[in-house]
This record gives sequence, C-alpha cells and structure tokens, in this order.
Amino acid sequence: MEKLSDVFRKLLVSRGIDKVGTLSKRVPKRDTKDRLQDIAIHVLEGYGYIGKVEEPTAIAWDLENGTTKDAIYAFIPKNLAHRFEAVITAEDIKKAIPEWPYFIVDLMHWDKHTQKEKGKVCLQLAQCYGLLRDYFTGDRLAVTWANEEFREMANMPLDKVTLHEGPTTEFLKSEGIDEVVLLDPWADEVLSEEDFGVRAFIIGGIVDTGGTKKKTTPKIGEELEAAGIKVRRRKIVLRGDIVGVPDRINHILEILLRMMVEGKDMDEAVYDVQSPLHARWRLRKELPKHATRYMINGKVYRVVEKELFDEYSKWLKIRWEDFVKVLRELNLVALERKRMHHLNKISNPRIINGKAYRVILLKKAAMLCYNC
Repeated sequence: MEKLSDVFRKLLVSRGIDKVGTLSKRVPKRDTKDRLQDIAIHVLEGYGYIGKVEEPTAIAWDLENGTTKDAIYAFIPKNLAHRFEAVITAEDIKKAIPEWPYFIVDLMHWDKHTQKEKGKVCLQLAQCYGLLRDYFTGDRLAVTWANEEFREMANMPLDKVTLHEGPTTEFLKSEGIDEVVLLDPWADEVLSEEDFGVRAFIIGGIVDTGGTKKKTTPKIGEELEAAGIKVRRRKIVLRGDIVGVPDRINHILEILLRMMVEGKDMDEAVYDVQSPLHARWRLRKELPKHATRYMINGKVYRVVEKELFDEYSKWLKIRWEDFVKVLRELNLVALERKRMHHLNKISNPRIINGKAYRVILLKKAAMLCYNC
C-alpha cells in the first residue's frame, strides 16, 4: 500500500523534479526520517506548496530521502507565496491520493474507564495520530463515540482527525462501508494479508482491560453485526499466541501499519514494536516448558539451558537482565547445556507424585546448580 510520500514522489517525477529543497526552517522537521512525507503533509495541510525558486537551495533531498543540494524546486511557506510560482499544490496531492482505509478507534466503552485511564486513552490516540501522519494523513484516524469529555481531554489537533459523536455503525454507513476488520485479541482467526483490502479497521479504545472492561472488544463486533455490518474478527499473535503482543492502542495500530505498508510479516512487526515488558510476559510462559526437574539429595531444582537466552532473543526483545529477572520470578536455574548433559548422565529418571524428575544422590552434584 502506498504511503503519502510515495504519492508525492510520483508527483515530483511527473513534474520533472528529481530533488526538492525548502525555504522554511521548520519544514521538513529535523528529526523526521522521511523528509518527503513531512513536506507532503505540510503541503497537503495548506502550510505552503512546491514552487520553482530563483536560486538553488543550499540543502535538498532526492527522491530517496538522501541529502543533496542545489535544488531549483522547494517547499515555499505561505508567507512567501507571493514571490514564487506554484508547481505542486495541496489540490494536486489530493487528486493523486488513493482511497486509504480508515483506522477507527471505537470509544464505545469510554465511560468504563477511570479519569486516569481516560488520560491514557487520549495519550495513545495522540500517538496514533502521529503514526498515521508518518504513513498516510492524520484524517485517516477516525474516533467514534467522541463525546464532549473526550474532546476536552484530547491532546491532538482535532480538526486534523475524523471525529464522529455517534456510534461506529453510523459513521460506517455514512461512508458507505459495509465490511470491516475488528482487531480483537479474543478472535479465532489471525489477521492476514487477505484482510488488507477492507475500507476500515477498528481498534477498541480500551486500556487496562481488567474488571468491567474484560472481553469488551467482542461487544463492539456484536453491535456492528446487529446493524448489518460484516465483521471480520481478527487477532494479532506472536508465534501463534497473543501473549507478548503489545496491547496499547497505538502499538496495535503500528503493528498493522508495518504489515500493510512495509510488508513485514506479523512476528517481525510485533518484534519491532515490542518492549522488554511485553517480551517478559511471553518469556514467563515459555521458559517453564523447557524446565527439567532435578532432585538432588531431596532438594528440587527446576533447570533450563542458559542457551535459551540466545534462542528467545531472536524473536523476543529481551536483554540478559530480562532473562535473569524471569528466572528469579519463576524460581528457575539456568545452566550451560554441557552441564545439563553431565547432570543427565549421573541422574536416574523417576516419576514422583505424577511428575517427572531426574534423581541424583551425590551431594557434590548440588554444587553444579546455581542461579544466574
């Protein structure tokens, strides 16, 4: 799927432009990675246009965002509009933009949140707005059930997003959309490339999903289906499990965008967005699967191979300190693989109270086990 910068790049090529400079100190922003995207956003939002300048600019960017110089076409801010001829305007970009989908955050369960939680919702929505400006445009973010309290608390430019005070069903029907993807961790099916053709993706505007908010996302789908909207309930997983998948609204959106626009597979997209906190959630579930019980002189040790850190760090964003922390939380011991092989040689398998153990009678063997 094309980004706004892709659309802008094609427009530049069609006008015979192979690099573009700027007459503004603020556009593009210094910290942005995609300079063409940032320039295109500012043109589209009416802050200026692309025009032909009298003298080549001292700095410019080529069509691959590489830094160069001596561009005779540049971003012209509005205060200089009277001096230069316009070559590409906001209207030119609007005509070239494809029909991008809406990314809808449904605030149906807004009132189930505490004031602190509502603040979290607003923060995550502001980050969603920034994300969509990095890929498409801010108005692709649609917020439904946007009541007065939300408007007062929101910390993003509300005139640059799409707000709807009523339910999501009303908004969809007003846009002529009759099929959506609902991102729901309780869904049976996993999100795939086949789902990217719909015109709207819905994320539940829910944070801290315990208490009365538990399993509320499916209720959003039930309301949509009752209104005649076809709903594809899909989940995002990491190697087949939702544990370890970031659950913030903006993180879910970022995973989706990395898959749709950048063409990344789901595991790679989750890894890119994942924090060590989310990775530890998954590690707590994974490590016990590999534990071997050793009974040494009557004392039980649950042991895993130390090399598991190398294996899990390939698809979980964990550091060594995260690995050690989870070991301690689960009361596990990590030993090098060769040490475990030695323990296996001097131990005998036994079933005790329905559980498998490897029993070692030598006192000195206890010295082989230690916490990392």
